[in-house]
Amino acid sequence: MPTTRNPQRRRFLKTLGIGTAAAGAAAAVGHVTLAQADAKPAAKEAEPSREYRETPHIRAFYATLRD
Repeated sequence: MPTTRNPQRRRFLKTLGIGTAAAGAAAAVGHVTLAQADAKPAAKEAEPSREYRETPHIRAFYATLRD
């Protein structure tokens, strides 16, 4: 193994490490910003939900589970 030092290799590794840290920091900051931007408006909550409705036949099924 040669005993000479290669400054280009060290510079490359240092740049790679700094770039990785910067990418991680940018991802963390971007995640917080997106989480705050996903807040739903209050007017949207006033609308009835189309996903789940408790209808009479569902109430009858729930009643059979209680017995």
